[in-house]
Amino acid sequence: MKQFYLILAVLMLLCLAPMPYGYFQLVRFVAMVVFGLMAYQYYCRNKTIAATTFSVLALLFQPIYKIALGRTTWNVIDVVVAALLIGLYVLEKRLEKKTAVNYQPLPPQDQIKIEDNMIEFKLDGKLSPKELVYVASEEDKTLSELIEKHPEVLEGWGQMIGFHIIYLPLLIKKLKDKRVLQYRAPHLNDVESSEITIGNDFLLQYLENPSDKEKIKQGFIRTEDIHRGDDGKDKATTAECDSANFADDNFSPEEQEETINELMEEVRERIGKLRQRGIAEYLLEQLIHPDNRLSRLFITKDWRILLPDYNNMEIKMEPLVKAVYLLFLRHPEGITFKQLPDYREELTRIYNQSGLTDRAIQSIEDVTNPMLNSINEKCARIRAAFVGQFDEYMAKSYYIDGLRGEAKKIALPRNLVTWE
Repeated sequence: MKQFYLILAVLMLLCLAPMPYGYFQLVRFVAMVVFGLMAYQYYCRNKTIAATTFSVLALLFQPIYKIALGRTTWNVIDVVVAALLIGLYVLEKRLEKKTAVNYQPLPPQDQIKIEDNMIEFKLDGKLSPKELVYVASEEDKTLSELIEKHPEVLEGWGQMIGFHIIYLPLLIKKLKDKRVLQYRAPHLNDVESSEITIGNDFLLQYLENPSDKEKIKQGFIRTEDIHRGDDGKDKATTAECDSANFADDNFSPEEQEETINELMEEVRERIGKLRQRGIAEYLLEQLIHPDNRLSRLFITKDWRILLPDYNNMEIKMEPLVKAVYLLFLRHPEGITFKQLPDYREELTRIYNQSGLTDRAIQSIEDVTNPMLNSINEKCARIRAAFVGQFDEYMAKSYYIDGLRGEAKKIALPRNLVTWE
């Protein structure tokens, strides 16, 4: 995109000259496209201010609905925006130069043949094929200081050889994004988050042969001929569907997440931004999932759902979805979908004690009808409410789940549930 910065800057500066009307229309269209692409790129890099700025500029220059500001004002805007684009071009060129790595191969007489020692690790596919992880059995302070002060050295080298280079102490610093930690471990407070550390000897505990540790002073782990398996989930077999048990036969919170995309799109987008891949994902699991630390669940008088041990997090749901959740929470033994009509009156009381509209009554009838898919949609929304706030590792104890043909229930121990 850097070349487009200069091209667009020149086009805008030419707007100061008396040009034909079609030229200004062309500049508006080009500016809209370029600024739109820039906004998207900055959005993907989580640079909110820059993304917002270029989104506004894309709207300002769009040629469909013209904004009348006057010739003088537009000239000022053209000059300011052109200066901004030139400044961005210079800045990105400097950053590119800063991260460049000058690689000069040694002459043949100075090259040392390095044999692959093929030391094996029990990582079970946790490493991506395009990741190199630096490991060391003893700390090299000089090297550590160099890498921590100049991480662009590893980044540049990685780009040159086509690998993602991971230096564990730096990795954990990058992962100390408050949003990531809150999602992965909502029980962590600020002090506990700051105490998470990791050294370059972390992965040595996974050596196939522990005595190999003595052979490793410093080195890189790479994946060799790794074969990744499936997602590990059993696939449902195709069978005739009993219409009387339609909802139960089609129940699966995970599958609902895929089939009801409009319910989960926002949640999936958020999770996608917070989750890390490869070794980062594995380290997060090891470092902040030492135990399945569940929070108490507190239901207020006005039906608010609070998790006091997760920094007083509130789980928000639509009224009918929340009513379904509270119904299942009241019944730790679980409820089979074919029994839902028996719970229609209780669900109605939870949903609204002061009277219901005809539309609300119909919605309750639909959600308690085992021949409809409404209950599955509500269960998907419930799962989305929890998984959108914290990791599935712990969220699975809070949402409605169960096997097909069996009672669906909330697994959370009821000694952790308090009703105000």
